[in-house]
Amino acid sequence: MVDGTADRPPARRPGGRNARVRAQILAATAELVARDGIAGFRYEEVAEVAGVHKTSVYRNWPDREELVAEALLQYAEDLASIADTGDIQRDLVDYLVALAGGLNTPFGRALELATQPTRENPAVRQTVARILEQRGAAIRRRVDLAVGRGELPPVDSSFLGEMISGPVRLIVNRGVRQFTRPDAERIVGVVLAGIRATAPHP
Repeated sequence: MVDGTADRPPARRPGGRNARVRAQILAATAELVARDGIAGFRYEEVAEVAGVHKTSVYRNWPDREELVAEALLQYAEDLASIADTGDIQRDLVDYLVALAGGLNTPFGRALELATQPTRENPAVRQTVARILEQRGAAIRRRVDLAVGRGELPPVDSSFLGEMISGPVRLIVNRGVRQFTRPDAERIVGVVLAGIRATAPHP
């Protein structure tokens, strides 16, 4: 019986070679932006680091800024998540350790470079703002849960997030020494102790 299936083209596998090529290009872009800044990298270098032909880069991203923006978004997820184990102190410590590790990756360095003031690249600025908002929202949700459960007194969750994240960026960006778990424990311990000590008592 002939049902016409023999004449049909084979079904395309999801992802496949093009997905791999795109992933290689995005990873190479994050690495080069981390090294040279947004203005310093070239398509030819992206292709070389990714191990693809430069026409693959041009074809997928004719706009350079869109390539940078997508590379940043692609690697943003790990810096915008925080666990909920029921122990707010432990979760914040784990978050800071993960944040420090992420900032030491090519993506993290690319993100830090992209936060610097620039007169161009509106697509990249918007992307960075979106990533930072995602990260801030994750912290706010976790802190608000802790307040609702009675783990913490009422507190400005945005302010708390800034208080614990600032020292991490300072230590990592200085590059003088590694950020350690004891660093994270001290930072979180001091900030939470201060919040609890200054909370109004009923």
